[in-house]
Amino acid sequence: MIEPREAKYQWGQRILATTDLINDGSYPDREPDALLVSNGTLGEIINVGYHEELDLPVYLVEFLEGGVVGCLEEEIAPA
Repeated sequence: MIEPREAKYQWGQRILATTDLINDGSYPDREPDALLVSNGTLGEIINVGYHEELDLPVYLVEFLEGGVVGCLEEEIAPA
């Protein structure tokens, strides 16, 4: 069994979005391709999960503007 890749960020950590986050269809109450969170928006990691097929940590982030969004490491940075 392959060990999961270690998460770079931790639960409770404050972060910034490093890119505009767009609805990929995961948010049925929002239009497809709608802006969910703007680049530079402050948020806090509320859960850290793992995508087994891609061998990647996935972060559930609550943003001050934009609600809760699933993010990959390249989409966020420490605040």
